[in-house]
Amino acid sequence: MKRIVIVGATSGIGRATAHLFIEKGWTVGVAGRRMEKLEELRRLAPDRVFSEPIDVTEPDAPAHLLSLVHAMQGMDVFLLCSGIGNQNAELRPDIELATVRTNGEGFTRLVCAAWEYFHAQGKGHIAAVSSIAGTKGLGVAPSYSATKCFQNCYLEALAQLANLQHLSIHITDIRPGFVDTDLLRGGNYPMLMRPERVARDIYHAILHKHRRLIIDCRYRFLVFFWRLIPSWLWERLPIHN
Repeated sequence: MKRIVIVGATSGIGRATAHLFIEKGWTVGVAGRRMEKLEELRRLAPDRVFSEPIDVTEPDAPAHLLSLVHAMQGMDVFLLCSGIGNQNAELRPDIELATVRTNGEGFTRLVCAAWEYFHAQGKGHIAAVSSIAGTKGLGVAPSYSATKCFQNCYLEALAQLANLQHLSIHITDIRPGFVDTDLLRGGNYPMLMRPERVARDIYHAILHKHRRLIIDCRYRFLVFFWRLIPSWLWERLPIHN
């Protein structure tokens, strides 16, 4: 029986993925800010689902992670699904900074804690949900696309570091396209995917230790062509929601 910790399991992709891993018989540690949502998951299988309140923006988040791991008697996979994002064409500093705190500082805080644990254990698997938005800077969501690019690059650096240090730590960068979650509620987004469909791809990627996953094939084509667009043209494209 494998053991996975999912941070950001109270809604959206994280919650759907937690449901799937519980259904598949894993020991699952669920974490997030809303304890009532975590308790709903814990009641699905009280003997092998453990919960812990974790706010990734708080300095005590790593201590709470270790508390959860201790209750589970170990961790094999760490999956980070926490993230926020808003369109912010007005460039409101409070929105930009809140996004950086969660997607930048919070991401780094928890990934480093998981790395330290797996380094001491001698093996492990770190997976994180980033986004295809990290491919290019999006004018309607500057901090969101920038922090997702940061996450992509950070995970790439960790994969290199694991190889340099001959560590058995696997890294998976999960890059969904538009998913029907609270994050995108109210917008007009094409090719919207259900969280349950994304969860199935995440389960498969973790099971097979994939290094990188773009969900789904339509978005693979989109990202491929995005990368081909030169900066001078990209910066003149009228991209809206």
